[in-house]
Amino acid sequence: MPHAMFGMTEIRDTEIESVLYELVNPLAQAAGMDEGRLHIRIIGDDDFNAFVAGGEDVFVNTGLIARVESPHAFQAVIAHEMGHMVGGHIAQMSVRMAAEMKRSLIVQALGIALVAANPMAGMGVVAGAGGMSRQSLLAFSRDEERMADALGIDLMLKAGLDPEGFLLVIKQMNDMMSAMESRANPNNARHPFTDERIKNAREKIAGASYDKKAATTSRKKLVNEYAMIRAKIIGYLSPSATVIAIYPQKDTSNPALYARAIAAMRIGNLESAKTGTLTLIKRLPENPFFYELLGDIEYQSGRYDDSIAAYEKSLELLRPICNRFCNMAQIQTAIGLALIERNKPGDADRSVEAAKRALLESRLPLAFWVLSRAENVRGNAGVADWAMAEYYAVTRQDKKSREFARRAQRKLPKDSPEYIKAGDLLK
Repeated sequence: MPHAMFGMTEIRDTEIESVLYELVNPLAQAAGMDEGRLHIRIIGDDDFNAFVAGGEDVFVNTGLIARVESPHAFQAVIAHEMGHMVGGHIAQMSVRMAAEMKRSLIVQALGIALVAANPMAGMGVVAGAGGMSRQSLLAFSRDEERMADALGIDLMLKAGLDPEGFLLVIKQMNDMMSAMESRANPNNARHPFTDERIKNAREKIAGASYDKKAATTSRKKLVNEYAMIRAKIIGYLSPSATVIAIYPQKDTSNPALYARAIAAMRIGNLESAKTGTLTLIKRLPENPFFYELLGDIEYQSGRYDDSIAAYEKSLELLRPICNRFCNMAQIQTAIGLALIERNKPGDADRSVEAAKRALLESRLPLAFWVLSRAENVRGNAGVADWAMAEYYAVTRQDKKSREFARRAQRKLPKDSPEYIKAGDLLK
């Protein structure tokens, strides 16, 4: 379920997150990071991009995952970004920017002093000061990108992964950017041009010693899983025509069926979506995420009994295999939503339980929204208002969050946990 985060739309999905964390965990271990410190944040953006912004979060655009077909290439992207972390580049860039700002101000001051003696010469110094700082920062940025590539390849090797992934992804970038780079000035770029990066990567990999066969064949399971999450992202976020172009009807592979079923559900072709999903379930009956999709389809069809049964089957299959990087909050939330829509006796109570279980794992906005609806049905208006205050807080709608927090406090006992939590939102 997407939600807003710092002006970006973050994508939360149990299947996608668990696969990506399996892919990047060897890199985190190779970097000496404690388990759980590295966070992959999936951003709903079609640009071919990944970045770090300080701390230990790596932001990855869905557009990059959709275009990078190899999990080894995806690992190379993350290894490069972790190279920035290992190299301390974000902090260094902040220091460098401060230094260049100071230098620029000194040069500008010199220029202002010269204006009095020689107006034309002085104006030239003033005009050039910003350009000098910019060129210095760009050169510094290019050096950091070269270092991040080198450190990233070292991480891949240390983790026992295939460093050829670097060549795959840089070649893909070269196909996208070579025409533009041929017309550009390399001194005005933040990154080294892709032909230079390919040359540097080839030289570094050629001088490395690693078991290529082990690095490429030991990850077959993740190759298949990565193909499925790419299909899921393409199915949910791409226009239907794009989905069919990538996964034409003659393609009967599991990723193709997955993408087409999701795309059919999005446009309301629910019977086609269900047919494709049931085919996947027949092929891989132990896959919990196919039942999750079936639950979504049944929910949209208004068949709430079938929807709840499918979600519960998904949880039953997921519990024993859920790795240390995945959680079940999204599916718990979906059960809570279906229960409150069905609204049979006892469903509101079960919906509250499901939403609370979800929130123990992740502060999903939809889980707070479901909790609010269910508490309203149960007649707990104050708790419902508190849950909506939390919903608006998570979605960064501060004015509405404070409004509902005040409403909640007017209805709740002052010693209740929700009253206290509402007060925290008003600070």
